[in-house]
Amino acid sequence: MPDQTIIVGAGVAGLECARRLHRAGRGTVVLERTPWVGGRCATRRFEGQPVDVGPMFFHGQDPGFLTALGQVAGGTVLEAWPRRVQGGSRPCQPDALDPVSRRLAFAEGLNAFPRHLAADLDVRLQTTVTAIRPLEQGFEVTTGDGTVFRGRDLVLALALEETLALLATLPASAESASIQALLGMFFSVPSLTLIAGYPAGANTPPPWDLLLPESEVLQLIAHDSAKRIEPRFLTLVCQARPKWSRVRLEQPMVEWAPELLNAASAELGPWALRPLWTFPHRWRHARVDRSCELAQPVRIQFDHGQTLGLAGDVFSPGGGIQAAWRSGGRLAESLLLG
Repeated sequence: MPDQTIIVGAGVAGLECARRLHRAGRGTVVLERTPWVGGRCATRRFEGQPVDVGPMFFHGQDPGFLTALGQVAGGTVLEAWPRRVQGGSRPCQPDALDPVSRRLAFAEGLNAFPRHLAADLDVRLQTTVTAIRPLEQGFEVTTGDGTVFRGRDLVLALALEETLALLATLPASAESASIQALLGMFFSVPSLTLIAGYPAGANTPPPWDLLLPESEVLQLIAHDSAKRIEPRFLTLVCQARPKWSRVRLEQPMVEWAPELLNAASAELGPWALRPLWTFPHRWRHARVDRSCELAQPVRIQFDHGQTLGLAGDVFSPGGGIQAAWRSGGRLAESLLLG
């Protein structure tokens, strides 16, 4: 049995857990189903220009988290972004604009942070885990192409619903039943998102970095190109409210994307209806509902001493990227203590 920890999920929680274990000399392998690291901390590029698709900025008060952000190699830090905020609605993370929290973004995109965390780690991208099972001295993890990984301990750092799906593949036991019942009380919320790109200089840039409209459709509109150095496009990121998104979650993108653009035009004017290009994205698990929080990561001890750990933003108060980072670090410290 390899003396390694298998981490499923290369979001911020899984990467921070793996990073701390790796620095302590523990063997780790991170399995991620998508072609990139970062999970919801996602940045896409359009003709070379970065655009943040998930969270628009980092915020927090934890000194360790803020120090980790400051260690991103080559990152151009944009302090106090968003500086210009308009609108009377509340952000999806209520404390995101709290004056006692530090806010920042990266001109290279928020994904610079998870890419920093992943440096020197063994990360296997496009590797979908389909089943997990305990062995006498560890765990066996099976992927979609039939590859099997074995390790002493196992960490699931996924969206709630994805974690529950994998827990359901465990053999029936009182331990697995209890944790499934606990997590089944919580839920993630969706967000349908539309990026719209316009010719730079063709329109007057919005006089804000972040707009929080009092709209039944839109949660926010971010002026993403305000974060970029010499942007080629004026880019807006429109994120829909959870209730609106849930109703349309299974609809084709070609149906709900124009609705989002129309809602943006109602806030900004007719020019918003004439983008050069658009990019819709469906976040099924955009974030954990703020009524769903646990105080710390979960550890399940099996008969032969091996541990199954659960990390993610639900396992630390406050929500968001800081909570995910905290949970991954705390779980790693717990595993190192044995």
